[in-house]
Amino acid sequence: MPRIIYLDEAGDHSLEKEDKDFPVFALVMMVCEQEAYENKLVPMVNRLKFDYFGHECVIIHSRDIRKAQGDFGFLTDPAKRQPFYERINEIMSVPGYDLIASVIKKQDHKEKYGMQATNPYDLALTFALERLLPLLEKEGQTEAYLVAEARGKKEDDELRLSFLNIVTYGTYYNSADRFRKIKFHLRFKPKAMNVVGTQLADLAAYPIARYVIDPKKPLPAYEVIRKRFYRGPGWIHGLKIFP
Repeated sequence: MPRIIYLDEAGDHSLEKEDKDFPVFALVMMVCEQEAYENKLVPMVNRLKFDYFGHECVIIHSRDIRKAQGDFGFLTDPAKRQPFYERINEIMSVPGYDLIASVIKKQDHKEKYGMQATNPYDLALTFALERLLPLLEKEGQTEAYLVAEARGKKEDDELRLSFLNIVTYGTYYNSADRFRKIKFHLRFKPKAMNVVGTQLADLAAYPIARYVIDPKKPLPAYEVIRKRFYRGPGWIHGLKIFP
């Protein structure tokens, strides 16, 4: 069954910028079965939007939801907030997708590797693609489409170059020949296009990052999605935390 992969992130990938409250960078791939995405996830998201806003043009953004701002200002009312969260949790509980996430602990990475520390985005993308590859191989896919939210020409060009380097030359654990058996396509789409898949990946990215920051803190949103992590052969697990 064809898969389509949506990417989003949480946190700043720069090693120079430090945020003590959010010291990680998380990259998430939401790997959707096409049928489940078209017939379940997209209709459920659009129904949520129609029920709460009267149209499907609102873009779901986890930060706006958490801050109860913009279109989500009504979430300041606890009586409205809980039912809305339950609808989101219902959507994220739907079978038909796998999660692959790479979370880089930036300060630990800098302290361990010093001047040799790799850019967190490049590192996270490498780990994510190393987990995506066996998933696609197992399902016999020879072509895969990845959709990321456009962030600006410079940022998109940097991500595209990193992506092409990995799928062309391979990684330490995965040979170039394995990657070349699959035709990868990376597409950047602006937020205004209202792509449901990138919005759902955004909803997953923040709780995953928060879990890594403080695994002992109760996090209901993470409990909803943690069962969706890809389980690959051998040591491969959908959540990679580094270092």
